[in-house]
Amino acid sequence: MSGILDGMRVVESSAFVAVPLAGMTLAQMGADVIRFDLPQGGMDAKRWPVTNSGQSLFWDGMNKGKRSVALDVKSPRGREIAQEIICADGEDAGLFITNLAAKGWTDYETLKARRADLCMVSLRGDRHGRPAVDYTVNPSLGFPMATGPEGSAEPVAHVLPAWDCIAGNMVVSGLLAAERLRLRKRLGQFVDLTLKDAAAAMLGNLGIIGEVAVNGTERAKSGNALYGAYGQDFVCADGRRVMVIALTPRQWVNLMTVTGTTQDMGYLAARLGIDLAQEGVRWAYRAEITKVLEPWFAKRKLSDFSRKFDDGGVTWSVFRSFAQALREDPDLSTANPMFAEIDHPQTGRYLTPGSPFSFAGIARQDPAPAPMLGQHTEEVLADVARIPEGEIGKLMDAGVAMQPRKDLRLAS
Repeated sequence: MSGILDGMRVVESSAFVAVPLAGMTLAQMGADVIRFDLPQGGMDAKRWPVTNSGQSLFWDGMNKGKRSVALDVKSPRGREIAQEIICADGEDAGLFITNLAAKGWTDYETLKARRADLCMVSLRGDRHGRPAVDYTVNPSLGFPMATGPEGSAEPVAHVLPAWDCIAGNMVVSGLLAAERLRLRKRLGQFVDLTLKDAAAAMLGNLGIIGEVAVNGTERAKSGNALYGAYGQDFVCADGRRVMVIALTPRQWVNLMTVTGTTQDMGYLAARLGIDLAQEGVRWAYRAEITKVLEPWFAKRKLSDFSRKFDDGGVTWSVFRSFAQALREDPDLSTANPMFAEIDHPQTGRYLTPGSPFSFAGIARQDPAPAPMLGQHTEEVLADVARIPEGEIGKLMDAGVAMQPRKDLRLAS
């Protein structure tokens, strides 16, 4: 796959979301990303969502464009081969990302003894060495207690693994920063990152730590309202639900203009003695603003105003299920150049995203499917680890390495 990272080779040992996402991001920008797993598959081989026949759609989604090597790294020879792949020669090689235990045969000092300029990024759970996933980090920092219907007491855990997604892209940033240091000073680098620190940093970056420390306040649940400005959901006459946002002065003016509520909002501001041009004021008086707008939406179907909202510059969206989004949103179709309908070896043909990046002067590439487990074992052992053909055969016979059988292709 051509791309802005052509020539770069990255080796990945991973599970879950963050590091597989990092590897896929690099692969979709043109890097040669080699993932190694046990011959029977790692923790992601059957991860949900799955097809009716049990094939992992998660594997399809997170491993697009990579090469897959199946190695028994529980055996001494399997570990040695994995080290050879990680530390193989090449100016653009020697790059390793992992969120699995980076100790023993995959710790930085051990690998550095094989290649002094190795660049390695290790994502851990927390700084104490404890395991963590998005669904444990998020509750520990308070976000679920501020999420959910106004006045409710139960925490609401978000369905999106936000910190995994953020940390995955931080792994990419860390690796590229380490490689830049190597290019300038010919030095290797070990980058240590934890999932909890990625989330905790954002807690401070978003001003939430300061809000508690300086103001002594505990942020309450506010349902679907946009904290600190005006944003609210409304039910329309046809039962559809929309979200409207008035974060900036222009968004506020556009919303009032298209809904014809400029005069009513003026009366409201005069009666309360407030300036609704201020976003913080709109937040404080969101309930009163909503009372003015609710009848307007309740009298209209989505089709009555959607074009007017777009033409009038209103910042808004309609609430959809995943299935509705696929049916209705043209950005989730081949009309969006990021997407293409492609065949996946074990799950079938469906809409698949490529890279969301578009680089000037570099043609956007169609997404490549995820490999079958072990699909590239033989070629990587030969071309990267430089193992003779006869020995590769013996390794496969001994179960140290695996190549998938052609009859395992189960695409329907």
